[in-house]
Amino acid sequence: MFDINLGFTLAALFLSVAMVTGSLTYVGLERSSVVRRRLRDLTEPGRRRDASGAPMALDYSPADAPIVKRITTFIPKSPKEMKRLQRRLAVAGLHEPRHLALYVAGEVLLPIGLFALVFVFVTGAPRLIFGILAAIIGYVLPGLIVDRLATKRQLQIQNGLPDALDLLIVCLEAGLAIDQAILKSAEELRISHPALAEELHLINIECRAGKPRIEAFKNFASRTKVDDVRGLVAMLVQTDRFGTSIADALRTYADVSRTKRRQRAEERAAKIAVKLVFPLVFCLFPAFFIVALGPAVIKFIHAFSNGGPLGAR
Repeated sequence: MFDINLGFTLAALFLSVAMVTGSLTYVGLERSSVVRRRLRDLTEPGRRRDASGAPMALDYSPADAPIVKRITTFIPKSPKEMKRLQRRLAVAGLHEPRHLALYVAGEVLLPIGLFALVFVFVTGAPRLIFGILAAIIGYVLPGLIVDRLATKRQLQIQNGLPDALDLLIVCLEAGLAIDQAILKSAEELRISHPALAEELHLINIECRAGKPRIEAFKNFASRTKVDDVRGLVAMLVQTDRFGTSIADALRTYADVSRTKRRQRAEERAAKIAVKLVFPLVFCLFPAFFIVALGPAVIKFIHAFSNGGPLGAR
């Protein structure tokens, strides 16, 4: 007779080996692509050379080298060229191919591991049901973690956008071009707003790789999926189309974005009173009632019981 447990084990082993092999193959092909070699030539020290063959200086500071090295492993692609899973990981700031491999491996290995743990430590008839539930949780868990990271990163980008716009305005009015202003703003924001600085660096890398600036900004909005960034990109597209002043448009949008940030903070502060009702009702009030009314209740119980003075009558 065919053993169903052995069949499940063999199928899970086959799927896990196939997924790991496919992920390693994908990582190897991505690292050897022509576009990635071109990006390394543009960004890594000692690789970029001029027409005479001499090394060219990079236009970012040495302190920003770790950030640039980390994000250049993600090939700048348009949203149409990216797969659905790649777009989902890009929103969470996970640009490297190893992140994609880890996510796929987690979706395969976590259900198998949790299912095996339940089969080892749980005995009895419900073991199969608990194992299936554990496998479902293991399959959903990587997606929940990625969604949580994406939400947190979107909030960081949204809160840091007004400061980035102010820096862009200062750089543009000082005489820098838009590309140099973006790069300088990214250098200044790498400590206070690292997520936004990483995206600005990625915009600069896309432009240096040959993409039009407007397309790079549209990819920025598609990667982050932040409403304020989408509005900024739409404004920059209109500014580039009609030839108006970028500094004036950025100043206006910075004021609007700063007002939205203050309104969001006021909204969260107004919700605190409502959110405090639940801990007050479930945590503070029971303890208060026990301390305030507990002695009186004990005296009433003692007075009306059989051993009390009223119960004896």
